[in-house]
Amino acid sequence: MTMDVIVASAFLCLCGWTALYFTLCRVNRFRSNEWNCRLVTLLHGISAICITTYIGYVDGPWPFDNPGTQNTPLQISVLVFSLGYFMFDMAWCVYFRTEGPVMLAHHTMSILGIVTTLWLGESGIEGCAVLFGSEITNPLLQTRWFLKQTGNYKTVLGDIVDTLFVLLFVVMRIFVGGTMLYCELTSPRPRFFIKCGGVAMYVMSWIFMVDIVRFAKRKSTNWQQKDDKTVAVNGVNEKMD
Repeated sequence: MTMDVIVASAFLCLCGWTALYFTLCRVNRFRSNEWNCRLVTLLHGISAICITTYIGYVDGPWPFDNPGTQNTPLQISVLVFSLGYFMFDMAWCVYFRTEGPVMLAHHTMSILGIVTTLWLGESGIEGCAVLFGSEITNPLLQTRWFLKQTGNYKTVLGDIVDTLFVLLFVVMRIFVGGTMLYCELTSPRPRFFIKCGGVAMYVMSWIFMVDIVRFAKRKSTNWQQKDDKTVAVNGVNEKMD
């Protein structure tokens, strides 16, 4: 696949994601712009997870053993598919000013990483692995937001979503991501700036990890306070009985 075809395909994907967003805005006209944008984000996350799972476990090659190999047609397709989405979401975030510098930096690195991989014609398997690791927690993150918007966050379901999100992030972005980075750095095949990009993405994961640790501490404190209140209420009930 030539670069001209890749550029044209990325532009078509950008138009597709944008058209989907405006269609949702029309259909869900009583919902906010962010609601509809997050629906697009949820759809991309689920799609990217499914395709990259197939690439890693079925189509191959195995990313931990084969970094720096030539891109396959399927790898190129999913990277172009996601590039269109990230360009759409980056433009949306900048226009509505909904995200801070850390998230904008993450989007920028994702776009640059995908563009570099497509331009070089190699390291697509690492790009797909990073895409999988980045998007695996996305459905939970969007579900958490929708639960908040509908008033169902402070429930057992909300606690389950938060717990799964934290566990998945730690396992996939920190431990599995760290292993992937080690394989990338020790392999002679990937180019130097691809390795630098891998380090940058892993550092970004740790920046997010700091916020997640703070969130987990707040969440555990809230659970403890709920337990204390429950014990106190039960104690009162026992005395009243």
